[in-house]
Formats: sequence, structure tokens, C-alpha cells
Amino acid sequence: MAKPIPKLGSRKNGRIGSRKHARKIPKGIIHVQASFNNTIVTVTDVRGRVISWSSAGTCGFKGTRRGTPFAAQTAAGNAIRTVVADQGMQRAEVMIKGPGLGRDAALRAIRRSGILLKFIRDVTPMPHNGCRSPKKRRV
Repeated sequence: MAKPIPKLGSRKNGRIGSRKHARKIPKGIIHVQASFNNTIVTVTDVRGRVISWSSAGTCGFKGTRRGTPFAAQTAAGNAIRTVVADQGMQRAEVMIKGPGLGRDAALRAIRRSGILLKFIRDVTPMPHNGCRSPKKRRV
């Protein structure tokens, strides 16, 4: 009788699931994506693996209030609070993307959190005359 083939995901082969203790991450990257409708704040380590994230929508704001500066400030505070408390992050780089109202408010909330910022970079994608852009919004 043939031996059963062990499954790759079996517990005998190694650890599965979450770790018992959180990794200490002293340095990271904070990505702020500010659109007109929402603001998403993602905290990653230097390799780009996501540690924590938050958005205006997950903070309880609905509809047009998600695009406000206060919603962005709340989202940034939520994303960073967990990282500073659990992983002990001290230094960070900030990448800001998008044209939304939450850009400055999120940056102010990051500054207030006590993390030392190495640099702040605007990574909004700019076309070098690529595709034709959509019509401008009429409000």
C-alpha cells in the first residue's frame, strides 16, 4: 500500500497563521492616496509589505464626507496608531498620491503622531501626453 502524500499546508511542515509576537519594525513607508471621494492611508515596511491600513470609509464616514480633510485626518491617525503602539515604528517616509482634499490633513496627522519623517514625496501619476484625460468635472 502506497504512503499518503503529505499536504503542503500541513502543520508538520512549518508555521501557519499569525505569529505569537508582532515583528518590531523601526522604519517604514506611509502611502497616502487622496482622491476626491476617499482617502486611503497604508503603512508598509521598507520592502513594501502592508502592516496596517485605514481609509475614511472604514472610519465610519459615508458618502461625500469621506472626501473631507477631517475624514483623512481620522484615517491617518487610525492607521498609524496601531503601528506605533504594536510594532514600535519610529521613522518613516511619506508618499502622497492624488488630488484630493485629504492630502494636507493626512500629512498633518502623520506629523502629530510622533514619527520622524525622512522625506515627503508626491507620487501623483502625471501623463507625459499619453491617453486623453476625461472631461473636467462640473460642480
